[in-house]
Amino acid sequence: MVAAVMIVAAAGVEARAQVAAAPPNMAATTPNRPAAGKGEEAAIRAALQHYLLGHATGDGAHFRKVFHPEAKLFFVRDGKLTTRTSDEYIAGATGRPAGDEAQRRRRIETVDVSGNAAVARIVLDYPSTRFVDYMSMLKIDGEWKIVNKTFYAEPKAR
Repeated sequence: MVAAVMIVAAAGVEARAQVAAAPPNMAATTPNRPAAGKGEEAAIRAALQHYLLGHATGDGAHFRKVFHPEAKLFFVRDGKLTTRTSDEYIAGATGRPAGDEAQRRRRIETVDVSGNAAVARIVLDYPSTRFVDYMSMLKIDGEWKIVNKTFYAEPKAR
């Protein structure tokens, strides 16, 4: 049986842990990835480096290498669902690094792969905004491609 831990706290009362049995369909497990999965994760990270380089250099060719031509981007702007095609996104590349490039940080936080499907979480930490990107990827004709991007933009206090 798998146990779940709940933290219980009330106003003015110190938090304490309670152990409760988790339902069988909610078992907490860590996937045991075979060695082949590790190789695929490395291939996914290598593909996503083009995404990061596209941002760092402003060169749309890097984006074009990793986005599938039919990829879509979904995000919320002014409270409304907004979409873009990958072509529209790539067209926004300036061809040069941003003026504040030296202060920008980017990282691939997580990659989760199952067979020919994967998701990745990427953080773009810029001076005025922190972006969290979620990439859905598929291995198509032997190459990992972004087929869907959703993201959240969190403005920073100035």
